[in-house]
Amino acid sequence: MHLDHKETFPERHTYSAAGPKRPDGTRRALRIGLGGPVGTGKTATVAALCRALRDELSLAVVTNDIYTREDAEFLLREAVLPAERISAVETGACPHTAIRDDISANLEAVEDLEDAVGPLDLVLVESGGDNLTATFSKGLVDAQIFVIDVAGGDDIPRKGGPGVTTSDLLVINKTDLAPYVGVDLAGMARDAKAQRGELPVAFTALTSENGVQPVSDWVRGRLADWSAGRA
Repeated sequence: MHLDHKETFPERHTYSAAGPKRPDGTRRALRIGLGGPVGTGKTATVAALCRALRDELSLAVVTNDIYTREDAEFLLREAVLPAERISAVETGACPHTAIRDDISANLEAVEDLEDAVGPLDLVLVESGGDNLTATFSKGLVDAQIFVIDVAGGDDIPRKGGPGVTTSDLLVINKTDLAPYVGVDLAGMARDAKAQRGELPVAFTALTSENGVQPVSDWVRGRLADWSAGRA
C-alpha cells in the first residue's frame, strides 16, 4: 500500500526573516522574544521591562500559554501596560510549536496589536515555559532573549542547548538566591562565556531596585540599531 509521505510526516512551517516594513511603508515595531524553562522568571522579566520602558517607548506584549491566559492575566493584574496592549495566545501544545514551527497565531497577535494601538516601538513576545532547546522563528522575532535562573543549578550554562548558546541575550536571573542554593556565579559566567563566545550575558535580580537594568539597557541598544536600520 502506498502512503502519502505528507500524511505520515506533515510539512513543517518554515519562514525567512520578516521584512522591516508594514503594509503602509512605515517601519514596524522591533520584535523581541523571551524564552526559557518554566519558573525562571520570564513573565517577571517582561513585567519589569514594561515598567522600565513604558514611559519612553510605545510597547505591547504577546504571551503564550498552552491552555490558559495566565501570563497575560499576571501582567494585567500588575498593571504594567493598559489591557489593550497585552494579547494572549493559547498554543494548545508545547510552546515551541507556536514560536518556531507554526507562528501564525503569534504573527496575527503582533500585527493586530500594531493595527489597534500602533505605531509601536517594541513588541515583546513571551513563550510559555519550555526547555533548553526553545528558539524563536526569525519570521516572528528580530532578537531572542533566553532566561535561566540560578535555582536551576550552576551547571545549566554548561549543558548548552540552542537557547543558551545562540540567543541574542542570555539572562541569568535570581542571582540574589545564589548564596542560598550554593551557586557559583563566577563559574556560571565562565561557562556561559565558553558556550556563547562574544554573545552577551546579563545577570539579574528582579526583586532588587533596577534589577532589570542590564536587560532594559540591552533592549534600548537593539532598538537604537533597529530604528537606524542597522538591524
